[in-house]
Amino acid sequence: MAKNDSKADTKTEVKPTDSGESLRPPAEILFAAELAALEKNDKVARPAGWRLSPKAVETYILGGTVGGTVITPKYFGSERLIQIAIASLATDRALLLIGEPGTAKSWLSEHLTAAICGNSLMLVQGTAGTTEEQVRYSWNYALLLAEGPSPKALVPSPVFRAMEQGSIVRFEEVTRSPAEVQDALITILSEKVLAVPELGMHVHAKRGFNLIGTANTRDRGVNDMSAALKRRFNIVTLPVPTDLDEEVKIVLKRVAEIGTQFRLPAPPPAEAAVARVVQIFQELRRGQTLDGKQKVKTPSGVLSTAECISLLTGGMSLAGHFGSGKVDDRDIAAGLHSAVIKDDSKDVGTWTEYLENIAKKRGKEWEPLYQACKELLK
Repeated sequence: MAKNDSKADTKTEVKPTDSGESLRPPAEILFAAELAALEKNDKVARPAGWRLSPKAVETYILGGTVGGTVITPKYFGSERLIQIAIASLATDRALLLIGEPGTAKSWLSEHLTAAICGNSLMLVQGTAGTTEEQVRYSWNYALLLAEGPSPKALVPSPVFRAMEQGSIVRFEEVTRSPAEVQDALITILSEKVLAVPELGMHVHAKRGFNLIGTANTRDRGVNDMSAALKRRFNIVTLPVPTDLDEEVKIVLKRVAEIGTQFRLPAPPPAEAAVARVVQIFQELRRGQTLDGKQKVKTPSGVLSTAECISLLTGGMSLAGHFGSGKVDDRDIAAGLHSAVIKDDSKDVGTWTEYLENIAKKRGKEWEPLYQACKELLK
């Protein structure tokens, strides 16, 4: 069997481009200067197909200074977890990032891929409607009917292209995909080969090929991964931030970045206001106050770090377009109301109880936020 047909041999890698008007440029475009500085100063041996050495990838993710260029941290958390994730991708085993919603699984996956191969856009999104063709290949049916099976009629999947190019492919929400889609990954990850029986050929992965999957722990039981598929992954669990100062730091950084990127008409809220929101999220997640002295009911929603960031950026938009131009407690209260009260009718009681038993009793610094939140419950 031929490893690749003539079509595959003549393919060139498509590099991401950006005109400057993209709503959300990929990481390799947004942080191109940092990646270029790391590549220029990277003197350490690199695995086959990698743009940067594992140590340089770590610096890109966790931050540092290289050749006078400041590398901004992309992830705040355990250094060891990041090292394990990077080291896994340098082996023949794929990487699976799991955790609660909003723990930066997709964010980390994108930045790892951008640093390692310079193209984070080869992506399969797992859903209940994801098909096996999206993992393997499909056909241009007009050409298929006109000419029959041919390399020209073949439509490669992102996995197929990553194997040809020797790069990383991302698979988001693996456990939301049907069992047959997950099973299609087993041979690819174990044998590093993809068969195309209609053309009598096999595509063998080039050095540098690997896969980063993500899975949501809230989705356990939707389409559980088989033991056979789990064995093909090294699994890294990303924790929910538990330290108040660390989560505040994450939120402040991302809110400032998003505000600049989307040109929001109000500046980021003050650190004290951000700390109050993060504290509310942490206490409702834990089911108790940070000092451990009082129990609180937990709402039905996740209240992730990502949702906290979204809440505050929404407040910046609200303040800029309909408020004073500066984020105040009324703008924050609107976001809190939407974040805490989801579809579950019990959330109204949970939120009311928290406001009356916890927020109200925290003194004058919390009083404006308490009053603003109470207004929305009337």
